Amino acid sequence: MDKRDYYEVLGVDKSASDADIKRAYRKLAVKYHPDKNPGDKQAEAKFKEAAEAYEILSDKEKRKRYDQFGHQGVDSQFGQAGFQWSDFSHFSDFEDILGDMFGGGIFGDMFGARRSSRRSRGGIPGNDLQYNLQISFLEAAKGCVKEISFKKPAKCPDCNGEGVAPGKSKTTCPQCGGAGQVRYSQGFFAINRTCDKCHGTGKIITDPCRKCGGIGRISKNVRVSVTIPAGIENGVKIRINGQGEDGIQGGPPGNLYVAIRVKPHEFFKRQGNDIICEVPVNFPKAALGGEVEVPTLDGKIKLKIPAGTQSGKIFRIKKKGLPDLRGYSHGNLNIRVVVETPTKLSSEQKQLLQKFAEISGEDVYPMMSSFFSKAKNFFKSS
Repeated sequence: MDKRDYYEVLGVDKSASDADIKRAYRKLAVKYHPDKNPGDKQAEAKFKEAAEAYEILSDKEKRKRYDQFGHQGVDSQFGQAGFQWSDFSHFSDFEDILGDMFGGGIFGDMFGARRSSRRSRGGIPGNDLQYNLQISFLEAAKGCVKEISFKKPAKCPDCNGEGVAPGKSKTTCPQCGGAGQVRYSQGFFAINRTCDKCHGTGKIITDPCRKCGGIGRISKNVRVSVTIPAGIENGVKIRINGQGEDGIQGGPPGNLYVAIRVKPHEFFKRQGNDIICEVPVNFPKAALGGEVEVPTLDGKIKLKIPAGTQSGKIFRIKKKGLPDLRGYSHGNLNIRVVVETPTKLSSEQKQLLQKFAEISGEDVYPMMSSFFSKAKNFFKSS
């Protein structure tokens, strides 16, 4: 049986953001999880289908391959037996979803305890950041290195991000006893909730750092070098690991996503990895033939125009377009000729054109002759 489109499975558009995809998957996982639908094979199949779609679309590289090649570009990720849970690289997201679903009980205890344990050992992770970077068309085509600067929450130098005054230490949370969770009883069930006093870390700060007020972070100006690969497209996001917000109380940093905005070019327009460039040619040169200078990414070249060239004719210059991001191929430069009609003619020029019109027969205008011949037959038959 053919697989459904992954975007259709999650109910999102192809332009959906990472957050939209995660939100859609979270909703489906809650709805179709087997523990909420015991014995329902159809719900189990939908759950696995959603998990497989999320595995691909939440991964930047896999999503790119899927957008370009469809299921064939990513089927090797799952093997002949279909989706394998051992391949699920976003297990931390899955734990969060199960924790939200069940709160307590077997899954709540198991996954909630894992999250609490991670927080207790490593603090609270920093958030991801996004920086919008505008580059020129030529920079996108050739690739470049850009220096960007911005402010972000960074590790406090006085307390090394721990939030505790120098010489002092954290104390065990009195509300949860250091567990990071508080257990509540509801009938037959025992439900674990993250401790609201220590926020799941199991520790509290009684002597906060004066510089950061116990937060463990301060606002800091940072500079980051961004490598732009040749052939990058407008809207692509480059991930730089560890350059997002620093974590709180020793937590790991988030990532920085650099969203590329490519400025339009005065001559070139992109079509995939090909480039389109429109070049005006005067009527005599189009009729008699000649040469014109045309721009390329590497400078100008001379293009031969054959006699009788019509407006709209495209000349293809191979491998003068944009490189493929994966380095497999190179696009072409397509020169579209636009035959320009003369304006502001002098009396002598008008007389010469009039003379040309008088002595010209239909043979010099084959397209026009063919059109009007077909038009006459059309009107006769209607």
